[in-house]
Amino acid sequence: MARRVLISGGAGFVPSHLCDRFIADGWQVLAVDNFCTGRQSNIAHLLGNPAFELLEQDVSVPFTVAGPVAAVLHFASPASPIDYLRLPIETLQVGSLGTMNLLEIAREKQARFLMASTSEIYGDPLEHPQRESYLGNVSSIGPRSVYDEAKRFSEAAVMAWRSARGVDTKIIRIFNTYGPRMKTGDGRVVSNFVVQALRGEKLTVYGDGLQTRSFCYVSDLVDGIVRVLERGDHMPYNLGNPGEFTMLELANEISKQIGQVEIEYQPLPKDDPTRRKPDITRATTDLGWTPKVPLHEGLVAMIADLRARLAAGDA
Repeated sequence: MARRVLISGGAGFVPSHLCDRFIADGWQVLAVDNFCTGRQSNIAHLLGNPAFELLEQDVSVPFTVAGPVAAVLHFASPASPIDYLRLPIETLQVGSLGTMNLLEIAREKQARFLMASTSEIYGDPLEHPQRESYLGNVSSIGPRSVYDEAKRFSEAAVMAWRSARGVDTKIIRIFNTYGPRMKTGDGRVVSNFVVQALRGEKLTVYGDGLQTRSFCYVSDLVDGIVRVLERGDHMPYNLGNPGEFTMLELANEISKQIGQVEIEYQPLPKDDPTRRKPDITRATTDLGWTPKVPLHEGLVAMIADLRARLAAGDA
């Protein structure tokens, strides 16, 4: 019998790609989503596949799963600033109650548990690049705190369930990821720039545009997640591409591919990190993982996806 994996938030951007990967690897996939921010179109191609099940369920509410489960991957959460600022209480609930409910399912099923945390737990970092040992520079009362603190609580819960209840746990900290299936209006910079450029609008750059991010293509991230699940230890792993780009460099690359665009500058949002770059030494040393898709190549696929979806009215 094929192994079975539960993926919470399975209709989201990254988790929907995980569903594809696990099915390709011969797993049975149970995707759990309440469609708070997930999209039916992300998993439409999997409906009817005998290896795929969909359960519409809010993981913040206790629930049960029939049958065996070998792994639980917790990705359910609003993940973009627009979404978690619109849904602050839901974000805190899924990071706390949702995490604990899924840890209990993993305990009951004797399943491996993987928690999708985030580079946001580092806040506006004073260490650069950021290692997993860095404790962060985070505001617990700032506008981004509902997401940052929910993820920090999630990590604490994972470690508690490991030490007190014997659950086999993994933690990943995801840095900026991009690729096909990103929502057009989620407020993240790569999708924002691409959509604005495709619509002939000015690109919105906050501050002076010299703040940096590191962009990881979704297939590279998925490969890293699978490696952590299969071979990683219980301490957090940074997963991201250490290539570092300013917002102006990103805008220039998108202009090369879509056509020359103008830039509109706006004030930098409160608590917006000025630099973000992962130290991936642990993932490289322990798992042999390094990202392979360069930014210019990944943008080709993402631009094609967004162009087709905009033309079809499926934003």
